[in-house]
Amino acid sequence: MVEIKEGKHIFGIAKVGARGQIVIPKEAREMFDIKAGDSLLVVGDEEKGLAIVKADLMKNFALKILEGVGYVTEKFGVKKKGENR
Repeated sequence: MVEIKEGKHIFGIAKVGARGQIVIPKEAREMFDIKAGDSLLVVGDEEKGLAIVKADLMKNFALKILEGVGYVTEKFGVKKKGENR
Protein backbone atom coordinates (compact mmCIF):
# COMPACT_ATOMS: atom_id res chain seq x y z
CA MET A 1 0.00 0.00 0.00
CA VAL A 2 1.16 3.50 -0.82
CA GLU A 3 -0.28 6.54 0.92
CA ILE A 4 -0.33 9.20 -1.78
CA LYS A 5 -1.84 11.90 0.41
CA GLU A 6 -3.09 11.86 3.98
CA GLY A 7 -6.04 9.47 4.01
CA LYS A 8 -5.65 8.58 0.28
CA HIS A 9 -4.16 5.19 -0.62
CA ILE A 10 -3.21 2.98 -3.53
CA PHE A 11 -3.59 -0.66 -2.52
CA GLY A 12 -2.25 -2.27 -5.68
CA ILE A 13 -3.73 -3.95 -8.72
CA ALA A 14 -6.64 -6.40 -8.68
CA LYS A 15 -7.13 -8.66 -11.69
CA VAL A 16 -10.62 -9.53 -12.87
CA GLY A 17 -11.22 -13.27 -12.97
CA ALA A 18 -13.17 -15.23 -15.59
CA ARG A 19 -16.40 -14.78 -13.58
CA GLY A 20 -15.88 -11.03 -13.11
CA GLN A 21 -14.59 -11.36 -9.55
CA ILE A 22 -11.77 -9.34 -8.01
CA VAL A 23 -9.82 -9.82 -4.80
CA ILE A 24 -9.72 -6.73 -2.61
CA PRO A 25 -6.18 -6.44 -1.19
CA LYS A 26 -5.83 -7.52 2.44
CA GLU A 27 -4.62 -4.10 3.61
CA ALA A 28 -7.72 -2.46 2.11
CA ARG A 29 -10.04 -5.04 3.69
CA GLU A 30 -8.43 -4.48 7.08
CA MET A 31 -8.44 -0.69 6.83
CA PHE A 32 -12.11 -0.56 5.81
CA ASP A 33 -13.23 -3.50 7.97
CA ILE A 34 -14.47 -5.55 5.02
CA LYS A 35 -15.18 -9.15 5.96
CA ALA A 36 -16.40 -12.23 4.09
CA GLY A 37 -20.14 -11.93 3.51
CA ASP A 38 -20.23 -8.12 3.65
CA SER A 39 -22.33 -6.43 0.97
CA LEU A 40 -20.56 -3.86 -1.17
CA LEU A 41 -22.17 -1.25 -3.40
CA VAL A 42 -20.43 -0.75 -6.74
CA VAL A 43 -21.10 2.63 -8.34
CA GLY A 44 -19.68 4.11 -11.50
CA ASP A 45 -19.10 7.34 -13.34
CA GLU A 46 -18.34 6.93 -17.03
CA GLU A 47 -15.67 9.64 -16.84
CA LYS A 48 -14.19 9.00 -13.37
CA GLY A 49 -14.46 5.22 -13.01
CA LEU A 50 -15.72 2.82 -10.35
CA ALA A 51 -16.02 3.07 -6.58
CA ILE A 52 -16.78 0.34 -4.08
CA VAL A 53 -18.48 1.28 -0.81
CA LYS A 54 -19.70 -0.85 2.08
CA ALA A 55 -23.46 -1.08 1.66
CA ASP A 56 -24.14 -0.42 5.37
CA LEU A 57 -22.37 2.95 5.10
CA MET A 58 -24.59 3.95 2.19
CA LYS A 59 -27.68 2.76 4.07
CA ASN A 60 -26.77 5.02 7.00
CA PHE A 61 -26.18 7.91 4.58
CA ALA A 62 -29.55 7.34 2.89
CA LEU A 63 -31.30 7.26 6.27
CA LYS A 64 -29.72 10.59 7.23
CA ILE A 65 -30.95 12.10 3.95
CA LEU A 66 -34.46 10.79 4.60
CA GLU A 67 -34.41 12.13 8.16
CA GLY A 68 -33.47 15.53 6.71
CA VAL A 69 -36.34 15.33 4.24
CA GLY A 70 -38.69 14.56 7.13
CA TYR A 71 -37.37 17.58 9.03
CA VAL A 72 -37.94 19.86 6.04
CA THR A 73 -41.43 18.43 5.55
CA GLU A 74 -42.36 19.05 9.18
CA LYS A 75 -40.63 22.43 9.50
CA PHE A 76 -41.96 24.02 6.31
CA GLY A 77 -45.29 22.25 5.93
CA VAL A 78 -44.44 20.54 2.66
CA LYS A 79 -47.17 18.08 1.71
CA LYS A 80 -46.29 14.42 1.65
CA LYS A 81 -47.39 12.38 -1.37
CA GLY A 82 -51.13 11.69 -1.17
CA GLU A 83 -51.63 14.06 1.77
CA ASN A 84 -54.16 16.90 1.74
CA ARG A 85 -53.50 19.96 3.95
